[in-house]
Amino acid sequence: MAAIKKLKSSPKVAVITGISGQDGSYLCELLLEKGYKVHGLVRPSAQRQQTLNRPLREGVTLHYGDMSDLGRLIQILGSINDIDEIYHLAAQSHVGVSFETPLSTSDTNAMGTLRLLEAMRVLDLGKTTRFYNAGTSELYGSDMPAPQTEETPFHPVSPYATAKQFQYWTTVNFREAYGFHASNGILFNHESPRRGTTFVTRKITTQVALIACGLLESFELGNINAIRDWGHAKDYMRGAHLILQQPKGGDYVLASGQAYSVRQFVEAAFRIIGVKIAWSGTGIDEIGTDSVSSKVRVRVNPKYYRTLENETLLGSAAKARRVLGWQPKYTFDDLVEEMVLSDIRAVKAGKMFAHTYLDLDWLVDESTEASKDPSYGIDSNGGIHDNDPPINNSVVMGNMVNWEDGNRRDISTEYFP
Repeated sequence: MAAIKKLKSSPKVAVITGISGQDGSYLCELLLEKGYKVHGLVRPSAQRQQTLNRPLREGVTLHYGDMSDLGRLIQILGSINDIDEIYHLAAQSHVGVSFETPLSTSDTNAMGTLRLLEAMRVLDLGKTTRFYNAGTSELYGSDMPAPQTEETPFHPVSPYATAKQFQYWTTVNFREAYGFHASNGILFNHESPRRGTTFVTRKITTQVALIACGLLESFELGNINAIRDWGHAKDYMRGAHLILQQPKGGDYVLASGQAYSVRQFVEAAFRIIGVKIAWSGTGIDEIGTDSVSSKVRVRVNPKYYRTLENETLLGSAAKARRVLGWQPKYTFDDLVEEMVLSDIRAVKAGKMFAHTYLDLDWLVDESTEASKDPSYGIDSNGGIHDNDPPINNSVVMGNMVNWEDGNRRDISTEYFP
């Protein structure tokens, strides 16, 4: 009886693939707040360019792993005792890139998920460990009635989305065929200051921040009429956790239920810095100008158009609200304001990244004196590279973290092409 009581009082154990990404960072923070022990998978190809002696938060262990290596996945999961939950967030997440790299996208997103589930099956974890798969609204494709729900048919229009459809149905299949507690979260677009700058929302907010600081005149976008349902990644990771607290596995749409165009996102971002955008022209000749100074701030460039585009994605999270009690806390305006102000602070501090802004500060124990030193994580010339124009200023942040072999090594952010 004593052993049973001890087991019940032990912290929950979670594994997060893709822990170094936007969603992984917020989910890790949430689970740590709830008292979990968290294990994260990090690709061995991650660039590690600096070493920082900053203490890591208690409860986090990182493992080298790759979704292409079934043997390694079995080894990692087998080395962790009493895994309660696995959150599968790792993916090649760029829709545009998937058209150029359909094979690697499919291997990572589709086959990687199958390998992870198969590792669980080999280790007989299916009935004791709960599995969450990060799905996407890109599954729905174009010309689907809005709002999209769990019952809306899928019609993927990109290699990314077709791989995600395989991922979705593989999760369902392991639930139905092998009795796994396996769930899909069909997440509509979710953003934050930690979003990679290759995504349109973060591209907009970084460029607006550079304009606000006098370092940029204008920038280019693709289809500004595309409509998306945008929410905050924090809200969606809270939803992912709620999904795995249900007695049975299931599939849930997480969405704000409100749709905005890329054009409206641009306007909202500029409003934060006191600029009203006036549009003129049509199609690829359309421009957005400062309504007061008449300076051109936004241009349309067809090279940023996708090969195939989902014009409108709008979700209904009615099931998640009813079953999970999930409710978004952030409004669209809250989200845009947080992203713009965060990027302005980053520009002023010389911390603007060329491709991504994940400095892994969420892994640092902020209670220690060492973590409060602002010089940590900034390169020798303050983050400004003399030979680069301002838009390409970059800093690689890193942290000393605990690895499964008991050693402490550096893990730095990754640059995505």
